[in-house]
Amino acid sequence: MFRKLEDFVGGYGRLAESTGRLMGALTDENLSQPVADGHRTLGHVAWHVVTSVPEMMNRVGLGIASVNPESPPPSTAAEIRDAHEAVNAELIEKIRDAWTDETLERVDEMYGETWPRGLTLTILINHQIHHLGQMTVLLRQAGAEVPGIFGPSKEEWARYGMEAPPY
Repeated sequence: MFRKLEDFVGGYGRLAESTGRLMGALTDENLSQPVADGHRTLGHVAWHVVTSVPEMMNRVGLGIASVNPESPPPSTAAEIRDAHEAVNAELIEKIRDAWTDETLERVDEMYGETWPRGLTLTILINHQIHHLGQMTVLLRQAGAEVPGIFGPSKEEWARYGMEAPPY
C-alpha cells in the first residue's frame, strides 16, 4: 500500500513507460489476436488497461475524463496508444492536484469492500501488471516482437550484447 504520493507517481510513471512500449507493439492487424475462441482479443485487453484507470480512479473521486471507461475498444492501435498516454497524464495531474500523503489513508467503498486509497493505487498497478502479462503472450502469438517490460525480452538480449537464457 502506498503511503507517499510521490512513491506512487514514480512507480506508476515507470509502469506507464513500460506499458507504452507494449502499446507501441500493437498494430491494427494484431488487435484481433484472441486469447482463445470466445475470449478477449489483444485489442480488448489493451483497451481494458486504458479504461481501468478512469473506471477505478473515478470511484475515488478523481473525475478522469480523457477516456470514457464504458467506451468500446477503438478500431486502431494508434487510438489505443493515444488514449493510454492521455489517461496516464491526466491521472498523475489529478492526483498531484487533489491528493496529499494524508489522502492515501482515506477509505472508499471499492467493489463491495473498503480500501484505503493507498491500497487502491497499489491494486491499480497490480491490475495493470496482470494484463501486461496477457498482452505479452498475445503479442507473441500474433508474431510481434515483444518489448521487455521488467527485464529484457528474448529479442532484446542480443541488443544488450548478451545471450538469451536457453529457457
